[in-house]
Amino acid sequence: MDANTGLIGDKVAAERSQEEAAVVPRAIENHGVIGDLATIALVATDGTLDFLCWPDFDSPTIFAALLDPERGGMFQIAPELSDARVTQQYLPDTNVLLTRWMGDKASGELTDFMYVKNSRSDGSSMVVRRFRATRGSLKVRMSCTPRFEYATRQLSAELEEGAVIWRQANGEVLRPLANVPLAEIDGTVVAEITLQAGEGIDFILDDGDAAEATPEEMEDQTVAFWQNWARQSTYRGRWREMVNRSALALKLMTSRKHGSIVAAATFGLPETPGGSRNWDYRATWIRDASFTVYALMRLGYRDEAMAFNDWIGERASACDAGGRLKVMYAIDGGEVADEISLEHLRGYGGATPVRVGNRAAEQFQLDIYGELLDSIYLSNKYGHAISHDHWEGVRKVVEFVCDHWEDPDAGIWEMRREPQEFLHSRLMCWVAVDRGIRLATKRSLAAPFSKWHDVRNDIYEDIWKNFWNEEKGHFVQTKGGDTLDASLLLMPLVRFVSATDPRWLSTLTAIGDQLADDGVVHRYRSNDGLDGEEGAFSACSFWYAECLARAGDTKKARRVFESVLNYANHLGLYAEEFDTKAQLAGNFPQAFTHLALISAAFYLDRELDDRNSQEWRP
Repeated sequence: MDANTGLIGDKVAAERSQEEAAVVPRAIENHGVIGDLATIALVATDGTLDFLCWPDFDSPTIFAALLDPERGGMFQIAPELSDARVTQQYLPDTNVLLTRWMGDKASGELTDFMYVKNSRSDGSSMVVRRFRATRGSLKVRMSCTPRFEYATRQLSAELEEGAVIWRQANGEVLRPLANVPLAEIDGTVVAEITLQAGEGIDFILDDGDAAEATPEEMEDQTVAFWQNWARQSTYRGRWREMVNRSALALKLMTSRKHGSIVAAATFGLPETPGGSRNWDYRATWIRDASFTVYALMRLGYRDEAMAFNDWIGERASACDAGGRLKVMYAIDGGEVADEISLEHLRGYGGATPVRVGNRAAEQFQLDIYGELLDSIYLSNKYGHAISHDHWEGVRKVVEFVCDHWEDPDAGIWEMRREPQEFLHSRLMCWVAVDRGIRLATKRSLAAPFSKWHDVRNDIYEDIWKNFWNEEKGHFVQTKGGDTLDASLLLMPLVRFVSATDPRWLSTLTAIGDQLADDGVVHRYRSNDGLDGEEGAFSACSFWYAECLARAGDTKKARRVFESVLNYANHLGLYAEEFDTKAQLAGNFPQAFTHLALISAAFYLDRELDDRNSQEWRP
């Protein structure tokens, strides 16, 4: 490469970009994500990689400037183009991110990806960042400042055999590589280079396990991996680009090593600006993962369903004699870390406390059994037959539900107050027993059918008797209560009630009147035992659109659905919630939202096709 290369020679220049970042926050929506099925990195539109857990989804961060620009650590690459227009996009049908700077006299582009390995057991990760000058002459600066163990440790880099290395006390290594000289200044590795049109520079961050391929070969292989995976989708309907992007986002959150699925890539991002509801979602929720499997199966992705079923089958087989499962598990199937606050981090936009670990793992939540059994049933219906050992585990789980379906619990929204009898929990207990019966019947498996049928009928009668409020004219959140809950939108989706049943339609209308606002839907309006407020829940907004379509109001369903599509960020990605301006809030990206989008698009597209064919049928 023929280029004018120079190193930043003073500490002031090295710190300047960090000082600017501390003043100008990077909004959640101004990010793309890259990953390798082991971990995920967030890359902002200014070229800063400001969030990365290393080497796994649930490992401590090495970059967390998203949560504290001054202390968190970051990996910046950007040209000096003050007048530039900046755009960001994915290469078609991939998770390879392209950021472009276009100025009057020069332009350049940054390609970001994580090298995807073919081996399921290979746990090493590698971030590849490739900058190219596409027009004119421009100066590019790189600054890499890792802060280890959730930004509690700053290490000085060592020079070893010509390479710069950060070596941790446990022997783990972090190594930046480049095809230009690098310098280290107080724990920050820096480089500066002037490029002419057609010239480029490559930066790689790895764990000391060098790849045999060149950066160009790694890019080609990674692009091919994602495009080959995306090509397997059977979806050919409307909104195909958004559906495929959602599928690619969901795939990013699956573990190639374990088959488990994280609920979101991040922790500590607030549900409302400056709020205290800042949770850690880097774990496998039985609920979220089960829904994710269903969404991917709808698009034709069977391998992910099989891998997750193997993973959850091991959890079911290993559950206690009573058949009780945990609400969530670590990625490897172990215990989720205890919930603690990282008091040294100032938080996204000042939102504290920044939490890691999740105390909700200790809760009792009955709905997870229904979501799990629905996923297992569908995976067996369209995939491989369940093994004997796993069926024994499923039987224990169904028996647990039969014995405990009337118990109060924390519910789907993990309310941190006294347990209650929630309609959604009762509904999913019905699903658990119903799917257990269906699976046993379909596969001719041994089961106590008489008992299970009786329990399923008892749950059915209980819901209609105790969760319908005659005075309000709609179903309610809790037994004998009078408030609504958006999780009721799942009632027709799991086929408990007809989507056109008069009682259901009055409930749907009430949800639209009381919980919906400009297309987005809040989970509830009742007290949940937590301080502060939350935004509208993204997944509920897509559930609402699908329920409208199932009820026959395709015109309103499409209007709501496309409104929520417009609230995605520039790359088609969603966080957990929307704030009052429909900007992204909460952890990002969130699996629950993307799987709900897929489900709503799938059904609404089919309903529109059916209606159009009927309208034009001679």
